[in-house]
Amino acid sequence: MPTYFVTGIDTDAGKSFATGLMAKYLQERGENITTQKFAQTGCQGISEDILAHREIMGIEPTKWDCEGTTCPYVFNYPASPHLAASLENQRIEVQRITESTNVLEENFDYLLIEGVGGIYVPINDDITLLDYVEKMKYPLILVTSSKLGSINHTLLTLEIAYKRKLPIQGVIYNHYPNDSEIILKDSIKVFRRFLDQFGYDCPIIEIPKFEKGEAPNVDFGLFFTN
Repeated sequence: MPTYFVTGIDTDAGKSFATGLMAKYLQERGENITTQKFAQTGCQGISEDILAHREIMGIEPTKWDCEGTTCPYVFNYPASPHLAASLENQRIEVQRITESTNVLEENFDYLLIEGVGGIYVPINDDITLLDYVEKMKYPLILVTSSKLGSINHTLLTLEIAYKRKLPIQGVIYNHYPNDSEIILKDSIKVFRRFLDQFGYDCPIIEIPKFEKGEAPNVDFGLFFTN
């Protein structure tokens, strides 16, 4: 089954919203789709990002959500997962996450795994998120935005993906906050140029600016051609 890893240029790029919109698109296309959150910090109980995905999809939390399969690690303190885990005297074991992924892959045709923060976040003292994605060889869907600083963060992410030989399925360009149309239009040109420079022949799909509570219809067909 197709499994994709959704990563962002930083913690506020819009990964959760983008993941929910892609899941909604695939669901409306008739696909058997679910989402997973690698780890969640800053909340209790069911992952708040998983709940956001379900709200966008227009469905109630599933049994997989309630059992913790879609997010095996949830920590109270809003910090990098390695720190949030240590504050609760825990350590994130990637095997537990992989086992949950395997269960979901056995029961769904599409799986979108949302990362945490940017791609170089420490998971524990031995491994980063980048190391894990490299090991699992998941195609990446990179979420970027039009805010100031996004060019730097995006190009750094593209370069490390290129150096680690990570496949990129596509880039999502989130218009939020869209404070400047000049920046908005220029940034996407820069992203396309550097995708070409690094040899990534993949689409950029744009998410328009939206109001809180809205879920715009976005055609993600170029990402999911299977």
